[in-house]
Amino acid sequence: MSHPVTLLVTDDLQRSRASVFFRLLLSIPHFVWLALWGSAAAVAVLLNWLVTLVRATPTRALHRFLAGYLRYAVHVGAYVNLLANPYPGFLGRPGYAIDVQVAAPARQRRWTVLLRLVLALPAMLVAFVLAGAYGEVHAGFRFGGLLATVALLGWFAALVRGRMPRGLRDAGAYALSYSAQLTAYLFVLTDRYPNSDPLAALTDLPAREERIRLEVDGDLRRSRLTTFFRVLLAIPHFVWLNLWGIVATVALLPNWIATLLAGRSPEPLHRFLAAYLRYQTHVVAFATLTANPFPGFTGAPGSYPVELVIAPRERQNRWTVLFRFPLAVPALLIWGAYSNLLLAAATLGWFASMARGAMPLGLRNAAALTLRYGQQLNAYLFLVTPAYPYSGPTPMEAAAAQPPPAVPPDLVATPA
Repeated sequence: MSHPVTLLVTDDLQRSRASVFFRLLLSIPHFVWLALWGSAAAVAVLLNWLVTLVRATPTRALHRFLAGYLRYAVHVGAYVNLLANPYPGFLGRPGYAIDVQVAAPARQRRWTVLLRLVLALPAMLVAFVLAGAYGEVHAGFRFGGLLATVALLGWFAALVRGRMPRGLRDAGAYALSYSAQLTAYLFVLTDRYPNSDPLAALTDLPAREERIRLEVDGDLRRSRLTTFFRVLLAIPHFVWLNLWGIVATVALLPNWIATLLAGRSPEPLHRFLAAYLRYQTHVVAFATLTANPFPGFTGAPGSYPVELVIAPRERQNRWTVLFRFPLAVPALLIWGAYSNLLLAAATLGWFASMARGAMPLGLRNAAALTLRYGQQLNAYLFLVTPAYPYSGPTPMEAAAAQPPPAVPPDLVATPA
């Protein structure tokens, strides 16, 4: 089922360099108005909680007021973080380049209303690594985490190119979408839990021909026994991965020199490093509960449900080879934010798998996104590919990703 709170993206990626340069200064009036409106919204949230607890359905007036505030907060968040270019209005009216659609009020379970803050704690952890702390008490506008990294890198990119890179925009939109869903859940606008699935956050994902892509099996079942001892079971793999990693790091220098001279990586080194990256993918997928079976120790192609598919070696631009490590700095910053998401997804997935015997689809796909990005970055650093890591979600993670019907999309899901 589609979520009652949906992010609508009509942004064309074009950016005005002047407004980008002065973006924070231009946002000051919105910060002031957001704080004033947020004060009234905090009172309305309490009233809405009490009314919904008694009636099991929010009143239309409170729902409309809080939904309008949430929509305005999303507009401001999108503008400040360079996810959109037009200057937003002050009334939160629909139609902005990054908008949010909130479904009409519906009946909610009273016990979930009563325990709303407690139930929201896992989602708050995911929201913190995606979008940082709230910019205002109970506000949809956030700044921090992946969203702040996207804004920082997007600022430089937009100033140089006059447009926002699609991957950065979509990564930020994913963070903002989850933040909006969490805010609606906390505002008691809906009792549908936020969905951490990056494939569900955006309605239009770019079809890309990835040189390094991740194929994910659709089985979400997890053995409770192996889940409980997952870290202990992974220790032999951690030891072997570190030993293999030492050799791979030593091989990096001759691979860099050879690629710089010949314009492509030598076939034996390419094959060796590709096997190492595949094995690393298997180990990390097992340790983070992205997959369930105990992996082999060779990184053989097609041997694991979470598989890294690596294109054959190809010619590389010598200039990008020469400056490979400085060029990778922006991607390393993105990976720093994504690695926190991977840790959060693995931690929450551990508890969910112990309770239900299955990994929630949203958390699994969030972990798959971070794993794909991390391995694209490693492949770029190891000169296995000339392709720069793509920071946004793509349909590639959706391969064979349909869940069993009984498994809801995230840690907690209740009917709207």
